[in-house]
Parts: sequence; structure tokens; C-alpha cells
Amino acid sequence: MSANNETLYIKIDQCVMVYDRNVTLGDIASITSSNEAMVRQLKQMKIHQFLEKPNVQREMFSILTIIALIHEEYPNAEIDNEGEKDFIIEYAKNPRQAKAIVFLKTVLISILIFFGAAFTIMSFNNDISVTELFETFYYQVMGSKSDGMTELEASYCLGVAIGILVFFNHFGKKKLDADPTPLQVQMRKFEKELDMTYIENAARGGKEIDVQ
Repeated sequence: MSANNETLYIKIDQCVMVYDRNVTLGDIASITSSNEAMVRQLKQMKIHQFLEKPNVQREMFSILTIIALIHEEYPNAEIDNEGEKDFIIEYAKNPRQAKAIVFLKTVLISILIFFGAAFTIMSFNNDISVTELFETFYYQVMGSKSDGMTELEASYCLGVAIGILVFFNHFGKKKLDADPTPLQVQMRKFEKELDMTYIENAARGGKEIDVQ
């Protein structure tokens, strides 16, 4: 390729999912430049080939690898990286398999949040002795001893349920508003921490695909 002094802007997310084992730059990156011909050429540039395996495969790359490949085609191009310095390419042969993995992650986080919230509520009730508090309050107001299941207990249980639904902003497939739910926020945090752990482990273990 002839020398080119155009500035190329490239952005790659921390983790990119692909479904074709022959990965091109256009599959993983957002690219823009005033030289449209250069952009079209680079989007077709092959950067990696995954093995034919039924399971999900992951490879960790350094942005320097991508820059080196671009400079092989356009030695004088100025590259402005707007994305991650290290990123993961995750290959799933079957898109349904990738969705299944996301579903399993969601189920795992849901279970952790459910039991964590339940334990927190029980610990809170035990710490402040809610049962004794309700009995005392009921006696002071009604003048008779509580039998353990009164309007106070019923309204408290109902209030906790409503509060959880409002807080998590989710009931079935319906949401109260368009904001991300706490479950979605925790899911994104989990994915980000998982990606960062994989990147750090790959770098320490010498498994990062980088320039020599």
C-alpha cells in the first residue's frame, strides 16, 4: 500500500463478541477517517482466526498489535486510539450459545442477589427485634396482646415486597421506567470485573497477543 498521512480514529470495546472464527478489524472496531477508501480497506483486514471448537473461545489482544497490522498496510497513517488498550475477543460458534452464557450469568447474579437480600432482611429484623417491637406497639395502640399475626405484620410484609419491586425496578418483563435496574448495573459490574481479571491473568501468564 502507498503511504498515507491521514489520521485514523479507532475504538474497540473491552470485550467484543464475534460469531465468525475469521475475525476482521471491522468485526471488532469502530473506525473513522477522512480517507474512506482506507477505512473500507482496513475493515476487511483479517486480524485473527479461531480454531474450530464447539466451546466458546477467548483471546486477549493489545491495541499495539492492531496498530502494527495497520502500519503494515499504511505505514504513515496516524492512529488515534479512542478505545481500550487491552481487549478481549470472544468467539462463539453459535449465537444461541452466547445468549445462553449471558442467561446463565443473569441467573447466577439473580440467585446471589435474592439470597443476599433475604439474608440482609432477616439479619436486620433480628438485630432490631422487629417481632418484639410490633408486639409492644400493638399493645400500646390496641390495648391487647398481639397473637403474632396482625395488621402490622401484614402491612410490613406487603411494604417490603413493594419496596423490593420499586427498588429493583423490574417485575417480570415490565419496568417502571427506562433507567437500568440495579440487577442490570450489577450484571455490568460483574462482566467488567470478569473481563479485567481475564486480561490481567492473560498478561501475567504471557498469553496476551502483543507485538514482539
